[in-house]
Amino acid sequence: MMPHTAPAPVELSAKTRAFIVLIALLQGLLLYLVRVGAGTGFGFELQIAWYALTLSIPTAMLLTVQRLDDARYWTNIALVAAICLPLSIWAGWSATGAPDLKEAAVLAPFACSLAIAVFVALPYLQCRLAHGRWCAPYHELFEHGWQNALTLILTGAFVGICWAVLGLCAALFALIGIQFFADLFTTRGFAHLATGIMIGLGVMIGRTQQRPVQIARQILFAIFKGLLPLVALIALIFVASLPFTGLDALWKTRSATLILMCLIATVVLFVNAVYQDGEAPPPYPRWLRAVVNAALLTLPLYAALGLYALSLRIGQYGWTGERFWAALAASALSLYALGYAVAALRRNDGWLGGLRRVNVAVSLVVLALAVAANSWLLDPHRLGTGSQLAQLRSGKIAPERFDLSYLRFDAGRRGYQALQSLTADPRFAASAPAAHANLQRAMKSTTSWEYRAELETPAKGRTREQALRALLRADGVAAIDPAWIAAALADQLTLPNCEDEDARCVLATPDLDGDGQPEYLLCRINDWGTNCNAYARLPRGWRSIGQTYLSQRGSEVEAQVRANRVEVIPRRWGDIRIGAGNERMRLEPGPGRHCQDGDRDEDCAR
Repeated sequence: MMPHTAPAPVELSAKTRAFIVLIALLQGLLLYLVRVGAGTGFGFELQIAWYALTLSIPTAMLLTVQRLDDARYWTNIALVAAICLPLSIWAGWSATGAPDLKEAAVLAPFACSLAIAVFVALPYLQCRLAHGRWCAPYHELFEHGWQNALTLILTGAFVGICWAVLGLCAALFALIGIQFFADLFTTRGFAHLATGIMIGLGVMIGRTQQRPVQIARQILFAIFKGLLPLVALIALIFVASLPFTGLDALWKTRSATLILMCLIATVVLFVNAVYQDGEAPPPYPRWLRAVVNAALLTLPLYAALGLYALSLRIGQYGWTGERFWAALAASALSLYALGYAVAALRRNDGWLGGLRRVNVAVSLVVLALAVAANSWLLDPHRLGTGSQLAQLRSGKIAPERFDLSYLRFDAGRRGYQALQSLTADPRFAASAPAAHANLQRAMKSTTSWEYRAELETPAKGRTREQALRALLRADGVAAIDPAWIAAALADQLTLPNCEDEDARCVLATPDLDGDGQPEYLLCRINDWGTNCNAYARLPRGWRSIGQTYLSQRGSEVEAQVRANRVEVIPRRWGDIRIGAGNERMRLEPGPGRHCQDGDRDEDCAR
């Protein structure tokens, strides 16, 4: 079989090049206008639609235009607009309709999925321009996809370099007292219009300078080719280790699905870069191809483990918008995993010959899912809200422990409507004081942080005295000083939240100041981190002297604290005071420090 060649690039005319720059400039102007209009009664729903169309339509125009007199080009753009407009209106409707909603919970997934959908659709639009039909040869889809990706990367680098040059210009003239350029470059209008011109020039360079882009792609593919065997070996070693380590450690990470799906995405990316359009000879010797094939056969196991971990989370806590999008991404990657494993088993099409059909089929599935998930067909917030209410109705979650903040802030309009419906639910009536108070607090709160902070007091199940008596003492702590307990009960000390029934609080006694007398260190240990407060006996009694937070998981910290193994690291360089004032200054490590040969790293860092 004769290898296919890359689609010959169409020489862009002077009018087409000017059109690219003009469209990018118009894009910057439209974004500037919507920013200005945001403070003049410009509706938020209209802003979302404006942003979505302004970012998607001109981008598609810049990357696909060949000839301005091509009717297929304009029908392609009209098709993209016809799909993006209702989706953006729906997203705007979902993100509004209630006060203080967290719009990012709705709009961030919408923006990401829409960008992915447009990027996936562009090669099909470009092939339609060349052939007049949607069904195009795979090698052309491959070429267009990588060309678009590299053009966008080049455009981003070009814009960054241009702004660096403008920043240098402003700094130079500021040295001699001329602030005009610094003031000009930081104005909103200039920033939008200048960035638009830069984007237009960057896209034009990426689309006309074919040779440099091809060289960059060859270098990138060479890197992927060298790293694919290593990635395959890592995937195989991990699977081989599972029978010895078990799955418990994997579930404890609380991010198993994300990590496993990232591995699948990495393998898919690297294999595509190495396989390319499938027309070149196999890139590796037979034994190394066998290693890659073996790694591809493990991908369904990664997908199954990731989906199972996500299903456990959903089964325990129900659906939310975030879990819906995680399930959608995991499902798409699982299709890749299954398809690539089947391609590795088939031998009649050459090495991984089935990859072309898998990539095309999954790309179409991704397009369909992106459209459905951002419309009324498959609304994640309707699904999440219904799932949370179903858990409440089934009695799986007690009304007083129900997560009202999700409905109030994170589920958009649908969530707020569901929250309002709970006002008529007898489980949240005044006869159920805890649940009723939580509902009223959720309705009045303006942020999820405010709601959760105010929720702390009702959630506590013990008095402070009961919590202090239940403290775990580290090794060597025979008894707790009654004066410390008295100061804590009198609210003279700042304590971590040890009143919760499930709180694990440990009291250790390190010597923090090196005077031979132990201080107290009280740590509340959680699965996601550790809060510690320190106390010292001063002439006026026990006082709080500081607090800290450690993001390390509690299971890794608790044993050390309970064994009273708390290392005190003194500061080498003390604080200073200048003059007669009382202000004390701490010397912080900075770029001016110098370390000599033989100095300890910790000494230089202090």
